[in-house]
Amino acid sequence: MRLTSFLIFFGIVFLIYFSVNFYIYSRGLQAFSISPSWRKSYITVFWVIVSCFIVGEILEHTHSSLLSEWIYRVGAFWLAFMLYFSLTLILVDIVRLLDHFFHFLPQMTPTIRFRFGLITVAFVSIIVVAGHINALHTQIREISVVISKKITGNREMKILMASDIHLGALIGETREMKLVSIINKQKPDLVLLCGDLVDGDVASALRKNLGRHIQEIKTPMGVFAIPGNHEYIGGIHKTLPYLEGLNINILRDTTIVLPNGIQLVGRDDRDNRRMGDQTGRKLLRELMTGVDKTFPVIVMNHQPYNLEEAVAEDVDLHLSGHTHHGQLWPFNFITNAVYELSWGFLKKGNTNFYVSSGFGSWGPPVRSGNTPEVVVFNLKFEDPLSR
Repeated sequence: MRLTSFLIFFGIVFLIYFSVNFYIYSRGLQAFSISPSWRKSYITVFWVIVSCFIVGEILEHTHSSLLSEWIYRVGAFWLAFMLYFSLTLILVDIVRLLDHFFHFLPQMTPTIRFRFGLITVAFVSIIVVAGHINALHTQIREISVVISKKITGNREMKILMASDIHLGALIGETREMKLVSIINKQKPDLVLLCGDLVDGDVASALRKNLGRHIQEIKTPMGVFAIPGNHEYIGGIHKTLPYLEGLNINILRDTTIVLPNGIQLVGRDDRDNRRMGDQTGRKLLRELMTGVDKTFPVIVMNHQPYNLEEAVAEDVDLHLSGHTHHGQLWPFNFITNAVYELSWGFLKKGNTNFYVSSGFGSWGPPVRSGNTPEVVVFNLKFEDPLSR
């Protein structure tokens, strides 16, 4: 049954991928058929690039190597090109349709089509390159939150939260070191990694020895992480031992009490059963059994669904990632429609929610319309009984 569902899903994705690319191909063929040599070169280069994503995905899951990594890299960048070529050509076709009725465009000779094709490639390339540069520049966001709960010791605390790092074929040692550098400069009391530390199959991370710098993070209260859906995509039975070897405390439906009395609840990802883990994950109310709500409660939950659960359980701070806030414009409109909170801060009742746009990226290392981030929470605790 699971195999059948996978084949149906893969078939639908492949059909969409092929259909979109055939649309781009056919429109490009009109522009780049100015001569037999241009036409032949265009056909060859186009379909080689299009095949890179699928071939790269397969190789990364079966025989991860430097070659498969670069094939996948080309294919991943093509996804961004594919999106913006599609949007540009749809806009062009709308203009052509209007011209059919109002006749305001000049006669489209082969030379004009060729020049317009080059302009389109240049335009889309600028968008993708700018998005790639943007994806490499991480923002540090600071959020101040006052929590009316008692605490042991210092009434102020700094927590650094990062999500969706996606270590693997595309996010490598350089980005890992950048994250560690940010953490060391911020000197937080606690580091929370809210899912998708790896990008699917863990083979690339193991081959490149990624994560060894994360082991160097030293904070007074430790480093805690939860699984995201990508830990399950790659196989949690392979990913979990890797994560546990990184000097990280992995919380899967687990509640712990920190030295200052804060209760940290780490939820397993909601995709665990769909990805083959038959245990399922516990409800938040089950995890909150025995929690002393006179002390602060922080919940780590990778996918920001059902926010009202946290409000009902009097959670003080609820942290999520997963959405990437769409990553590529205009997908942010879709994530805004799907999630009550696609990105940023929201307070409902007494619960403070934050959904991060993430540190890394999935697929193309490109971001348009939003920026990667790590979030620093400056918490201040006020015991309501001492007022």
